[in-house]
Amino acid sequence: MSQSTQSPEPVFAKAVGPIGVTVPEAVNYIGPQRVANRWRQLALLSGLISMDNSEGAVASTLFPAVRAAPGLPLSALGVMVAVHKIIQMIFGPVWVLVAARVGRKKVLVVCCGLWGVWSAAAGLSQNFVQLLALYGVAALGFAAGGPLINGILADLFDDNTRGRAAGLLYGGFALLAAVIGPLLGQLSRIPDGWRYGFFASGGLTVVFGLLVWRYFDDPRVGAADGAHPTTDSAGLSWSQIRELLGSNTLQLIIGQRLMASQLALTSFGVVFLVDDRDFSNAVAATILPFAMVSYVLGTVVGGIAVDRIQQRIPGIGRLAVWQASTLGWGLAAALCTQVAWSSIWIYAIWFSVLGLLQGFIPGCNRPVLMSVTRPDLRSGAFALMIGAESAGWAVITLLIGYLGDRIGLQAAFLYLVVLLTVVNGLFMSAMYRPFLRESAMVRATLASAP
Repeated sequence: MSQSTQSPEPVFAKAVGPIGVTVPEAVNYIGPQRVANRWRQLALLSGLISMDNSEGAVASTLFPAVRAAPGLPLSALGVMVAVHKIIQMIFGPVWVLVAARVGRKKVLVVCCGLWGVWSAAAGLSQNFVQLLALYGVAALGFAAGGPLINGILADLFDDNTRGRAAGLLYGGFALLAAVIGPLLGQLSRIPDGWRYGFFASGGLTVVFGLLVWRYFDDPRVGAADGAHPTTDSAGLSWSQIRELLGSNTLQLIIGQRLMASQLALTSFGVVFLVDDRDFSNAVAATILPFAMVSYVLGTVVGGIAVDRIQQRIPGIGRLAVWQASTLGWGLAAALCTQVAWSSIWIYAIWFSVLGLLQGFIPGCNRPVLMSVTRPDLRSGAFALMIGAESAGWAVITLLIGYLGDRIGLQAAFLYLVVLLTVVNGLFMSAMYRPFLRESAMVRATLASAP
């Protein structure tokens, strides 16, 4: 983030409106700072968030094998994903409050690391009710990861490098998923192989939790912005939630994430290839490394490119790339899901395109949200954004599972993935004016505060 040498651009701080903004007395700003060992810290966080998401990868990749024994309908996967996301939506803000009292590192170690024992326990389930219950308990702890890790990312990196950092954070997650995905697919060849998937996921999550406990150093809130809290300013109160929701930009981001159906295709991609395109579970899972490696490429290259575009087009650069990536993804999803290609390798190409375009998005939307919130409110803002994302994911996956049982996944994807994504991309046009106004307010506040 630049200091006062740049002209102010719109952002959100203590108050929202045409008048100036104020800074809480608990925080002093001295300008952007470089945080020591920030890339090592980022690598640890990337590994941790990867493991937290691996439980969902096990369920989505091996669902054809999971449902075979009890004869579950397709909608059961929608229920599993929905329960997971609803729990994340509810408990994300709760863990932000807990972290304000006991520290972010402790919450990450326990909830995103040691909590992996519940994911492993899901592999012992004897029926769908037990599996759903243990899957939900695991999600309860993992809900802490998204808001806290994204808030810490903003404390490690200033505005000039946040796109690249967000890209690498999620790129590391995707790279690990690219390795795990096909291995999980091979477990479908083994009787009860899905159980071993949950065992491995839970065990690795615990290992990463211990690594974070040993090697991670939590930066102070607002460290990269030069913020020196004189009290614990990382909390989240109802008044702060109301303050955050006063931001027009955040309101629109919440609406956009509610309609973000790209994530639902991730949940049903392998099942779609098995049910609608007649590939085996193991063969269908081979598209995962292509999709994930492309996603890694998109996050890394996209993060660097988006930072440069932002410097060339100050203000709207990241937002414009985010919108273009969303609309491009909708077009690619139509070609991937609405045309019956004969070869798994053609699907691998299309899923690679989808992964590449999706990879650009974390380097855009995370820094956009950071730009319109004060350092002390960022974890809370991410809790709201990820909560909306989880709610949208839950509802859309439930609807896809329901419609998929009745009209087929191809038709369900047309309405709830392809068309909804195009509408969502067009909806983003409403963000530009409030974002420019509010992001400038925050930057001006940080530059002028004592």
